[in-house]
Amino acid sequence: MLKILLLLLICHSLLSQRIVVAKDGSGQYKSIQEAIDNIDNDDANEKVIFIKSGVYEEKIFLSKNNVKLIGETQPTFGKSYSEWQKINNPKDLGVVIKQAIARDLHRCDHIDDWGAAVINIKANDISLENLTVINSFGFDLKEEYTFLCQDKSIEIKKDGHQFALRAMAPTQRLKVTNSNFYALGGDTVSPWDVENGSYAFKHCTMEGGVDFYCPRGWAYAEDMYFICHNKSAAIWHDGSLNKDAKSVIKNATFVGDQGYKLGRFHKDAQLYLVNCHFSKEMADSEIYQVATQNIVQWGKRIYYYNCSKDGQSYTWYEDNISKSEAEKACSTEFNWLKK
Repeated sequence: MLKILLLLLICHSLLSQRIVVAKDGSGQYKSIQEAIDNIDNDDANEKVIFIKSGVYEEKIFLSKNNVKLIGETQPTFGKSYSEWQKINNPKDLGVVIKQAIARDLHRCDHIDDWGAAVINIKANDISLENLTVINSFGFDLKEEYTFLCQDKSIEIKKDGHQFALRAMAPTQRLKVTNSNFYALGGDTVSPWDVENGSYAFKHCTMEGGVDFYCPRGWAYAEDMYFICHNKSAAIWHDGSLNKDAKSVIKNATFVGDQGYKLGRFHKDAQLYLVNCHFSKEMADSEIYQVATQNIVQWGKRIYYYNCSKDGQSYTWYEDNISKSEAEKACSTEFNWLKK
């Protein structure tokens, strides 16, 4: 029996690779990107990058499959960026990855969004754990201005598109746990593989402007804390390439500026909100379709179960599915999470 256990341990070590990143030089690498660049490309080989606490002012590009980025300690949950900034003990901050990036400036000299985010992903079977990811552009910007890009004037605003996390196709089976994502602008968390994308977020804080949580394809989010600074929409979904695609949000708290709206969609979407709680500041405006030329093939599919609100209640988030339908929505299509 002992020989079998030893053999299993040896096989596991051969099929996994663990690297330590530390700013103080106590690991193999001082930067996260350097560690990513030096792991192998074998898809079957799990690569674990353990990151010691510290502030890493770098932009992350991740295009290798089967990689885990794991921070040393779990960050504080449910705090806004302004509250997070008041944390005095560096040990309580954990792993912080920070950049100031405006998508409009990036796209002036790039053909796509690769590099427009603090963490840029184009890979399958990725796990992020115990990270605080900050796109500080909007928070840092003192004065809005006009930028000349290829003979075209572009307004650079505090609330323009600012990705903390951007996933491009192909990105399947992305798991994110115990992490914070902060931006002042729109599209803070943008996993955008509309054809086959599959994502899961667990116990995360997200803050931003319009559509700041905006997955495409299949997305599951549980035990979340959402902070909205925009009156157009907090959440968004695009499931236009597959009728079964959906975004499920379970056990989430929504807070925000006075009059923030819950959500919207431009194309076919399927949204489930289960056991969600809304702050009193939320506007009396159900999740709505934006007036565009897009054709919605499968009708309005916005579902609520057991949701509540502080202050005045609204009728539009009352149950329109049964408990069993809600449970099914939270399990079907997400079996890969159990692996």
